[in-house]
Amino acid sequence: MTELSLWGLFLSAFISSTIAPGGSEAVLAYMVNASNFQVIDLIAIAAVGNTLGSLTTWGLGILAAKKYSPDTVLSAKHHKAIHLVKKWGYWALLFAWLPVVGDGFCFAGGWLKLPFFLSCIAIFLGKTIRYCAVAYLVNNASVFS
Repeated sequence: MTELSLWGLFLSAFISSTIAPGGSEAVLAYMVNASNFQVIDLIAIAAVGNTLGSLTTWGLGILAAKKYSPDTVLSAKHHKAIHLVKKWGYWALLFAWLPVVGDGFCFAGGWLKLPFFLSCIAIFLGKTIRYCAVAYLVNNASVFS
């Protein structure tokens, strides 16, 4: 049963970082609170799953760039994301964890063919920091009550 829980966290994190909405932070918070696993393991699983989901969106950006011009297919959100990623480069992908715009940053990173390795590191770092913050808040919830 415990292995199944870890796979559930991974899948939740993966799905949460693609176009489909998800609640991986809530799943992580529940599992941290349950104290059945090492917090560092939970953070790592969530961060890897979330990063792989974002890299899927990044890959979709590459595929879209091969087939369509930006003016014919992209929404205003994606145009803005492409502008910001052009300006900041792979550093913008540190913010891939942000709701709504994060997916646009990943898509834009793929569209602009940013270096895969640097994109992967930036996405992973941003996602890991976010999950560390969630775990920290859960472990210190008594401070807020």
